[in-house]
Amino acid sequence: MKAFLNKTLTVLFVCILIGPLYAEQNLGNAMVKIYTVYTEYDYDMPWQISKQKEKTGSGSIISGKRILTNAHVIADQRFIQVKHAGEAKKYVAEVEFVAHDCDLAVLKVKDDSFFTGVEPLAIGDLPRMQDRVAVFGFPEGGDELCITEGVVSRVEYQNYAHSIASLLACQIDAAINAGNSGGPVMKDGEIVGVAFQKQDSGEKIGYMIPAPVIHHFIKDIEDSRYHGVPSLEAYFQSMENPSLRARYHMNENQTGVVVTYIPPGSPIESILKNGDVILAIDGHVVENDGTIALRDYERIDADYVVNSKFIGDSVQFRILRDGKVIDVGVVLTSPIDTSLLVPYTQYDKSPTYYIVGGLVFQPLTANYLSKWPQQKDAPANLVHYFFNGRRSIDQMQIIVLSQVFGDEITMGYSHLTDNIITQVNGKRIVSMEDLVNAIESNTGEYHVIVDEDGNQIVLGTSKAKAANQRIMNNYEIRSDRSGDLKKSPVKQ
Repeated sequence: MKAFLNKTLTVLFVCILIGPLYAEQNLGNAMVKIYTVYTEYDYDMPWQISKQKEKTGSGSIISGKRILTNAHVIADQRFIQVKHAGEAKKYVAEVEFVAHDCDLAVLKVKDDSFFTGVEPLAIGDLPRMQDRVAVFGFPEGGDELCITEGVVSRVEYQNYAHSIASLLACQIDAAINAGNSGGPVMKDGEIVGVAFQKQDSGEKIGYMIPAPVIHHFIKDIEDSRYHGVPSLEAYFQSMENPSLRARYHMNENQTGVVVTYIPPGSPIESILKNGDVILAIDGHVVENDGTIALRDYERIDADYVVNSKFIGDSVQFRILRDGKVIDVGVVLTSPIDTSLLVPYTQYDKSPTYYIVGGLVFQPLTANYLSKWPQQKDAPANLVHYFFNGRRSIDQMQIIVLSQVFGDEITMGYSHLTDNIITQVNGKRIVSMEDLVNAIESNTGEYHVIVDEDGNQIVLGTSKAKAANQRIMNNYEIRSDRSGDLKKSPVKQ
């Protein structure tokens, strides 16, 4: 489940004095402290960015003269510096690749002397429960490298706080604090994870991005492009109820999950259909709770089979359709967040907006909802769409009236801020492009904008056009739309 304001999982920006065991292994010179200057986009005023801020994080040197860290350590960055553990000199670094969905990034340093005498760290395998691990990093409050030790206590799917995506993670009981983010979690001299978040409600409950996710990211960028974590982009229901199983003609030996909804653009859109029961994925038997066997006494979400593959790979399904077992293949074409009605949190990307007659429109996003510090303070209908909305041909985005500028043309409309727009000039609004086209192709006397509750905003067409530049000048706005909308031609 997505949780845009869930404070249980905290994204970290940290660390303890280096232990003798690890000092002997000479791992310290591969540990890096990262200094990031960044600016966030302002979703109250999407045409501008907020003042610059600073944060620190951790990283490690891996093969190819690269620094491995978390995406959230360098998100929305404007300037990055790095330094070795135990040294004072800082070097300028740049982002080479970033994967916000799985919260990983690699940095490069132009000055090759930064890597002189450093032995890069190898990336190991998925650790087992009760394996002892050590977290390396630079917690806030000091510049020196520190290490905390603990054990792997759980291997499961977790919501990644940075992206809200649900992916494989490992729970560890080693202390993780702000500043540890991006630091390697080591076992037997190899990286088995990257520290990235902790649970505030529990004592010593931290999480690391495990080695399989790291390996996937590193392999994905081999062609100099990050393609993303693939997904079926569909919805499923568990089959634990006997009557539900009987309804879909499942015998006592069959287990699986039933397809309940397939959004447009899903790779399975033309291959599977609602009511199909997925019995197995690539030979992995799917249990009635939606899990598959991982290792001895360990189970994992069946999504792991798909998430472990790459865009363009194929995956084989054994399904039960109308009581008959069928084998089908699917080519994976969709990254993990493409089917969402309300997108995951966006980074390194300016907001989409459009202004007409003093009215500002935006698509609903996790970023937009973050304007409210607490979920209870956000409009209930927006929160509903965030958690429960499903993309369809008739609804590709949720369009919100995000602001009403004070002006004679907008008098009486300010109370409609944060309402959802459903119709403009008699046309149903499915996306931002629809809204822009409905406004700019209108030759009538009025613009008539209708929200979800039936409220109408009526603007004189010529008055709105004349007022736009006046209002923009008054509020010091340089453009009436975001750059992505400038590229879209108006449909007549």
